[in-house]
Amino acid sequence: MIEPYLAGDALQAEIQQTDPGDGLVLWWLGQSGFLVKHRLGNVLLDPYLSDSLTEKYAQTDKPHVRMTRRAMSPSQLQNVTLVTSSHNHTDHLDAQTLQPLFQVNPGIRFVIPEANRQFVCQRVSVALDWPIGIDAGDTLDIHGIQIYAVPAAHNEIDRDAEGRCHYLGYVIQLGKFRIYHSGDTLRYPAMVQLLRPLNIDLALLPINGNHPERRVAGNMFGNEASQLAHECGFKLVVPCHYDMFQFNTESPDLFIQTCKSLSQDYRVLECGQRFHYC
Repeated sequence: MIEPYLAGDALQAEIQQTDPGDGLVLWWLGQSGFLVKHRLGNVLLDPYLSDSLTEKYAQTDKPHVRMTRRAMSPSQLQNVTLVTSSHNHTDHLDAQTLQPLFQVNPGIRFVIPEANRQFVCQRVSVALDWPIGIDAGDTLDIHGIQIYAVPAAHNEIDRDAEGRCHYLGYVIQLGKFRIYHSGDTLRYPAMVQLLRPLNIDLALLPINGNHPERRVAGNMFGNEASQLAHECGFKLVVPCHYDMFQFNTESPDLFIQTCKSLSQDYRVLECGQRFHYC
Protein backbone atom coordinates (compact mmCIF):
# COMPACT_ATOMS: atom_id res chain seq x y z
CA MET A 1 0.00 0.00 0.00
CA ILE A 2 1.35 3.42 -1.00
CA GLU A 3 1.31 5.84 1.91
CA PRO A 4 0.26 9.43 1.15
CA TYR A 5 2.82 12.19 1.46
CA LEU A 6 0.61 13.69 4.16
CA ALA A 7 -2.67 12.29 5.47
CA GLY A 8 -5.46 12.59 7.99
CA ASP A 9 -5.24 15.23 10.70
CA ALA A 10 -1.83 16.41 9.50
CA LEU A 11 -3.13 17.03 6.00
CA GLN A 12 -6.25 18.71 7.35
CA ALA A 13 -4.12 21.03 9.48
CA GLU A 14 -1.86 21.90 6.55
CA ILE A 15 -4.84 22.76 4.36
CA GLN A 16 -6.37 24.94 7.06
CA GLN A 17 -3.13 26.74 7.87
CA THR A 18 -1.83 27.32 4.34
CA ASP A 19 -2.13 30.87 3.05
CA PRO A 20 -2.16 30.95 -0.77
CA GLY A 21 -1.14 34.61 -0.81
CA ASP A 22 -1.28 35.97 -4.35
CA GLY A 23 -0.97 32.49 -5.84
CA LEU A 24 -2.85 29.25 -5.47
CA VAL A 25 -2.11 26.06 -3.61
CA LEU A 26 -2.98 22.62 -4.96
CA TRP A 27 -3.21 19.26 -3.18
CA TRP A 28 -3.60 15.97 -5.03
CA LEU A 29 -6.06 13.85 -3.05
CA GLY A 30 -5.79 10.73 -5.22
CA GLN A 31 -7.26 9.57 -8.55
CA SER A 32 -8.58 12.79 -10.20
CA GLY A 33 -9.33 14.54 -6.94
CA PHE A 34 -7.67 17.89 -6.21
CA LEU A 35 -8.22 20.66 -3.71
CA VAL A 36 -7.31 24.14 -4.93
CA LYS A 37 -6.99 26.94 -2.38
CA HIS A 38 -7.13 30.59 -3.55
CA ARG A 39 -8.12 33.85 -1.92
CA LEU A 40 -11.49 33.57 -3.75
CA GLY A 41 -12.26 30.22 -2.17
CA ASN A 42 -11.51 26.51 -1.96
CA VAL A 43 -12.37 24.44 -5.04
CA LEU A 44 -12.63 20.66 -4.75
CA LEU A 45 -12.38 18.80 -8.05
CA ASP A 46 -13.85 15.30 -8.53
CA PRO A 47 -13.00 13.92 -5.07
CA TYR A 48 -12.95 10.20 -4.34
CA LEU A 49 -12.26 9.75 -0.63
CA SER A 50 -13.89 6.45 0.27
CA ASP A 51 -13.52 2.73 -0.37
CA SER A 52 -16.90 2.38 -2.05
CA LEU A 53 -15.55 0.90 -5.29
CA THR A 54 -13.30 -1.56 -3.47
CA GLU A 55 -16.29 -2.70 -1.44
CA LYS A 56 -18.64 -2.85 -4.45
CA TYR A 57 -16.36 -5.00 -6.61
CA ALA A 58 -14.69 -7.11 -3.90
CA GLN A 59 -16.41 -10.37 -4.86
CA THR A 60 -16.43 -9.86 -8.64
CA ASP A 61 -14.11 -10.64 -11.54
CA LYS A 62 -13.08 -6.96 -11.65
CA PRO A 63 -11.80 -6.22 -8.12
CA HIS A 64 -10.85 -2.61 -7.43
CA VAL A 65 -7.89 -3.25 -5.17
CA ARG A 66 -6.72 0.05 -3.72
CA MET A 67 -3.04 0.94 -4.20
CA THR A 68 -2.82 4.20 -2.23
CA ARG A 69 -4.20 4.67 1.24
CA ARG A 70 -6.87 7.39 1.60
CA ALA A 71 -5.37 10.81 2.17
CA MET A 72 -8.22 11.96 4.41
CA SER A 73 -11.91 11.52 5.13
CA PRO A 74 -14.34 13.84 3.33
CA SER A 75 -15.59 15.24 6.65
CA GLN A 76 -12.09 16.66 7.23
CA LEU A 77 -12.49 18.97 4.24
CA GLN A 78 -14.14 22.11 5.55
CA ASN A 79 -14.69 25.63 4.18
CA VAL A 80 -15.06 24.24 0.66
CA THR A 81 -16.61 26.81 -1.67
CA LEU A 82 -17.57 24.46 -4.48
CA VAL A 83 -17.12 20.87 -5.56
CA THR A 84 -17.30 19.44 -9.08
CA SER A 85 -18.25 16.18 -10.71
CA SER A 86 -17.09 15.85 -14.29
CA HIS A 87 -19.15 12.70 -15.02
CA ASN A 88 -21.10 9.88 -13.41
CA HIS A 89 -18.42 7.25 -12.76
CA THR A 90 -18.11 6.59 -9.05
CA ASP A 91 -14.49 7.75 -8.71
CA HIS A 92 -15.78 11.16 -9.88
CA LEU A 93 -19.25 11.04 -8.32
CA ASP A 94 -19.11 9.15 -5.04
CA ALA A 95 -21.98 9.32 -2.58
CA GLN A 96 -19.76 8.12 0.28
CA THR A 97 -17.49 11.10 -0.38
CA LEU A 98 -20.03 13.78 -1.25
CA GLN A 99 -22.68 13.20 1.41
CA PRO A 100 -20.28 13.68 4.37
CA LEU A 101 -18.71 16.61 2.53
CA PHE A 102 -22.09 18.32 2.15
CA GLN A 103 -22.84 17.82 5.85
CA VAL A 104 -19.76 19.73 7.01
CA ASN A 105 -20.00 22.37 4.26
CA PRO A 106 -23.60 23.62 4.37
CA GLY A 107 -22.91 26.51 2.00
CA ILE A 108 -21.10 24.46 -0.62
CA ARG A 109 -22.05 24.68 -4.31
CA PHE A 110 -22.07 21.54 -6.45
CA VAL A 111 -21.27 21.79 -10.17
CA ILE A 112 -22.28 18.94 -12.50
CA PRO A 113 -22.93 18.28 -16.18
CA GLU A 114 -26.53 19.33 -16.75
CA ALA A 115 -27.07 16.17 -18.79
CA ASN A 116 -26.44 14.09 -15.64
CA ARG A 117 -28.77 15.94 -13.26
CA GLN A 118 -31.29 13.21 -12.52
CA PHE A 119 -28.67 10.49 -12.09
CA VAL A 120 -26.50 12.71 -9.87
CA CYS A 121 -29.34 13.71 -7.58
CA GLN A 122 -30.49 10.13 -7.14
CA ARG A 123 -26.99 8.88 -6.36
CA VAL A 124 -26.10 11.51 -3.77
CA SER A 125 -29.65 12.04 -2.43
CA VAL A 126 -30.04 15.76 -3.02
CA ALA A 127 -32.95 17.82 -4.34
CA LEU A 128 -33.29 17.79 -8.10
CA ASP A 129 -32.90 21.56 -8.35
CA TRP A 130 -29.91 21.90 -6.00
CA PRO A 131 -26.81 21.14 -8.13
CA ILE A 132 -25.64 23.78 -10.58
CA GLY A 133 -25.70 22.34 -14.08
CA ILE A 134 -23.39 23.30 -16.92
CA ASP A 135 -22.77 22.15 -20.49
CA ALA A 136 -19.87 22.49 -22.90
CA GLY A 137 -19.49 26.10 -23.95
CA ASP A 138 -21.23 27.46 -20.84
CA THR A 139 -19.66 29.64 -18.13
CA LEU A 140 -20.66 29.89 -14.47
CA ASP A 141 -19.68 32.53 -11.94
CA ILE A 142 -19.78 31.33 -8.32
CA HIS A 143 -18.55 33.86 -5.77
CA GLY A 144 -16.15 35.30 -8.36
CA ILE A 145 -14.86 31.88 -9.41
CA GLN A 146 -15.55 31.31 -13.10
CA ILE A 147 -16.02 27.83 -14.55
CA TYR A 148 -16.05 27.19 -18.28
CA ALA A 149 -17.00 23.71 -19.51
CA VAL A 150 -15.45 21.85 -22.44
CA PRO A 151 -16.25 18.39 -23.84
CA ALA A 152 -14.46 15.27 -22.63
CA ALA A 153 -14.24 12.01 -24.59
CA HIS A 154 -14.53 8.94 -22.34
CA ASN A 155 -14.19 7.17 -24.72
CA GLU A 156 -16.44 9.26 -26.96
CA ILE A 157 -18.04 12.67 -26.61
CA ASP A 158 -21.36 11.32 -25.39
CA ARG A 159 -24.43 13.58 -25.52
CA ASP A 160 -28.00 13.28 -24.30
CA ALA A 161 -31.09 13.70 -26.46
CA GLU A 162 -30.79 17.48 -26.12
CA GLY A 163 -27.16 17.49 -27.25
CA ARG A 164 -25.65 18.09 -23.81
CA CYS A 165 -22.38 16.38 -22.85
CA HIS A 166 -22.34 13.61 -20.25
CA TYR A 167 -18.56 14.00 -19.85
CA LEU A 168 -17.00 17.39 -19.25
CA GLY A 169 -13.71 19.08 -18.50
CA TYR A 170 -13.66 22.28 -16.47
CA VAL A 171 -11.56 25.42 -16.91
CA ILE A 172 -11.57 27.21 -13.57
CA GLN A 173 -10.59 30.87 -13.42
CA LEU A 174 -9.28 31.91 -10.00
CA GLY A 175 -8.15 35.50 -10.22
CA LYS A 176 -5.37 35.60 -12.82
CA PHE A 177 -4.99 31.81 -12.89
CA ARG A 178 -6.67 29.32 -15.21
CA ILE A 179 -6.76 25.65 -14.27
CA TYR A 180 -7.92 22.95 -16.67
CA HIS A 181 -9.26 19.79 -15.04
CA SER A 182 -9.97 17.53 -17.99
CA GLY A 183 -12.05 14.91 -16.22
CA ASP A 184 -11.66 11.52 -17.85
CA THR A 185 -10.83 11.90 -21.52
CA LEU A 186 -9.03 10.71 -24.58
CA ARG A 187 -7.68 13.18 -27.07
CA TYR A 188 -10.29 14.11 -29.67
CA PRO A 189 -10.30 16.13 -32.91
CA ALA A 190 -10.27 19.90 -32.39
CA MET A 191 -9.16 19.53 -28.76
CA VAL A 192 -6.04 21.62 -29.29
CA GLN A 193 -7.95 24.25 -31.28
CA LEU A 194 -10.45 24.46 -28.42
CA LEU A 195 -7.98 24.60 -25.53
CA ARG A 196 -4.97 26.49 -26.86
CA PRO A 197 -6.72 29.91 -27.02
CA LEU A 198 -7.77 29.57 -23.36
CA ASN A 199 -4.22 30.27 -22.08
CA ILE A 200 -4.21 27.57 -19.42
CA ASP A 201 -1.73 28.02 -16.59
CA LEU A 202 -2.09 24.64 -14.90
CA ALA A 203 -3.55 21.47 -16.44
CA LEU A 204 -4.57 18.33 -14.53
CA LEU A 205 -4.62 15.39 -16.94
CA PRO A 206 -5.25 11.62 -16.56
CA ILE A 207 -2.48 9.23 -17.61
CA ASN A 208 -3.82 5.74 -16.81
CA GLY A 209 -4.20 4.90 -20.50
CA ASN A 210 -6.75 3.13 -22.64
CA HIS A 211 -6.78 -0.66 -22.42
CA PRO A 212 -10.04 -2.26 -23.62
CA GLU A 213 -9.15 -5.49 -21.81
CA ARG A 214 -9.62 -3.66 -18.51
CA ARG A 215 -13.33 -3.35 -19.39
CA VAL A 216 -13.51 0.29 -18.35
CA ALA A 217 -13.54 3.47 -20.43
CA GLY A 218 -10.05 4.75 -21.07
CA ASN A 219 -7.95 7.88 -20.78
CA MET A 220 -4.82 9.30 -22.32
CA PHE A 221 -1.49 7.59 -21.83
CA GLY A 222 1.28 9.64 -20.26
CA ASN A 223 2.92 10.53 -23.58
CA GLU A 224 -0.45 11.65 -24.98
CA ALA A 225 -1.10 13.90 -21.99
CA SER A 226 2.38 15.41 -22.30
CA GLN A 227 1.95 15.98 -26.03
CA LEU A 228 -1.46 17.59 -25.53
CA ALA A 229 -0.04 19.92 -22.88
CA HIS A 230 2.79 20.91 -25.20
CA GLU A 231 0.55 21.55 -28.21
CA CYS A 232 -1.98 23.50 -26.15
CA GLY A 233 0.69 25.70 -24.58
CA PHE A 234 -0.18 24.74 -20.99
CA LYS A 235 2.33 26.45 -18.71
CA LEU A 236 2.45 23.49 -16.33
CA VAL A 237 0.89 20.03 -16.37
CA VAL A 238 0.23 17.66 -13.45
CA PRO A 239 -0.67 13.98 -14.07
CA CYS A 240 -3.46 12.18 -12.22
CA HIS A 241 -5.76 9.13 -12.34
CA TYR A 242 -3.10 6.54 -11.52
CA ASP A 243 -1.87 4.61 -8.45
CA MET A 244 -5.44 4.17 -7.17
CA PHE A 245 -6.58 0.75 -8.42
CA GLN A 246 -4.27 -2.09 -9.36
CA PHE A 247 -6.16 -3.06 -12.50
CA ASN A 248 -6.38 0.46 -13.94
CA THR A 249 -3.10 2.34 -13.56
CA GLU A 250 0.10 3.29 -15.35
CA SER A 251 3.48 4.53 -14.20
CA PRO A 252 4.12 8.27 -14.63
CA ASP A 253 7.52 7.48 -16.15
CA LEU A 254 6.34 7.82 -19.76
CA PHE A 255 4.67 11.11 -18.91
CA ILE A 256 7.88 12.42 -17.34
CA GLN A 257 10.08 11.25 -20.20
CA THR A 258 7.84 12.83 -22.82
CA CYS A 259 7.56 16.14 -20.94
CA LYS A 260 11.36 16.28 -20.73
CA SER A 261 11.76 15.53 -24.44
CA LEU A 262 9.29 18.31 -25.31
CA SER A 263 10.64 20.80 -22.73
CA GLN A 264 7.14 20.86 -21.26
CA ASP A 265 7.01 22.08 -17.67
CA TYR A 266 5.43 19.52 -15.36
CA ARG A 267 5.09 18.53 -11.73
CA VAL A 268 4.44 15.03 -10.40
CA LEU A 269 2.79 15.00 -6.97
CA GLU A 270 2.38 12.31 -4.38
CA CYS A 271 -1.09 11.78 -2.98
CA GLY A 272 -1.53 14.28 -0.16
CA GLN A 273 1.28 16.53 -1.37
CA ARG A 274 1.01 20.31 -1.63
CA PHE A 275 2.13 22.43 -4.57
CA HIS A 276 2.21 26.25 -4.48
CA TYR A 277 1.70 27.85 -7.89
CA CYS A 278 2.33 31.55 -8.35
